[in-house]
Parts: sequence; structure tokens; C-alpha cells
Amino acid sequence: MPRQVDYYFSIQSPWAYIGHQPFRDLVSTYDLKVNYKPVVLVDLFSETGGLPLMKRHPVRQRYRMVELQRWRDKRGLKFHLQPTNWPFNARLADGVVIAALEAGLDPDRYLRRAFAGVWEEQLNLADPATIAKLADKSGLPGKQLVERSGSEEITAAYEQNRQDALSADVFGSPVYVLDGEVFWGQDRIELLGDALKSGRAPYTSRV
Repeated sequence: MPRQVDYYFSIQSPWAYIGHQPFRDLVSTYDLKVNYKPVVLVDLFSETGGLPLMKRHPVRQRYRMVELQRWRDKRGLKFHLQPTNWPFNARLADGVVIAALEAGLDPDRYLRRAFAGVWEEQLNLADPATIAKLADKSGLPGKQLVERSGSEEITAAYEQNRQDALSADVFGSPVYVLDGEVFWGQDRIELLGDALKSGRAPYTSRV
């Protein structure tokens, strides 16, 4: 059986966008099964001691801007540091991922378009019509998935992802969980790759 990775993220996370392709490269290299788990970042931050961006100290906000530029260069990307329609309510956009999974569909092409839509094209991913169009272009039934995204069942699944995140010691986006070991941030993808390559037992905080 293929190894599994739980992938916690939100479409509004720049770091999830920056790390998505390198993560997918690992998925292909090691034939991983990905359990996609979109989460509400604001709720996750508040319950684990983090702060939304605008509530962080200006020093941290300035450093984040420098880091975005470094990683933009490192990953060979071209994106806006402060896109016009960010931040936004990612509930519907994230929910489309859950709705696609529910329907047995692969959300990866949609995720790629959605990330690029926010950070490269400056689209408004709080707009249902925009989300539906991106899903359509990804080969998914956009209107159907957007309608399903707003349902109580998808809301409940979104909440369950948050609960799962807390249980797994997840506190940000993106986070990759391999055999119970948490890798927080796209800058830990290389360490995730090392763990997969070596086949070592997972590290734990219980020492």
C-alpha cells in the first residue's frame, strides 16, 4: 500500500501556494496517497496561539514580506506580494476541494489554478462565479461543486478537518503529516523528502 500524507492547508495561504508544486513532486516520486484537509486558518491560529497577519507585530509583518520575496525567487515563481483580493474568505474555495473529494474527483488541478488565481492573477476567490470558472477550467463541474461547497455537510467536513488538525498538533498552513510526524511550512518539504527517502521511524516530541 502507498504511504499516506495528511495535507493541511488553505487556498488563501501564500506558503501553501509556494510549496504546492514541490510537495506534488514528492507525491509523484514516492507514489504517496494525499489526504487533502483544507482548514480555517483564523480558527486554527486562535486555538494554537497564533495570530492573523494584521494582528502580528510590525516586525513580523515586515519579515514575512522579505521571506515571500526570497521564496518567490527560490521556487522560480512570479506572484504579487500583496494581491488585490487578498485576504479573502476562503470558505467556498476551500470547500470546493472537500466537495470534489466527496464526489471522488482529484482536486489537484483545481488547487493549482486556485493558488495561481489568488497570487498571480489577483482574482477574487470569495466570488462563487470565479471559483466555478476555475473549477471548470480544471475539468471539474464548477457550478455543482460550488453549490455543494456551501452545504451543511461540507461545513461539517471543514470543521472536522479543524478538529483533526488540532488532534494532530497542526497549527498553520501548509502542514504535511507523515506517520504522525508534523512538517510545518513549505520550507520543510526537503525534510519531508529526507524522511521519505530514509524510511526512518517518525520523530516525536515524547522523548
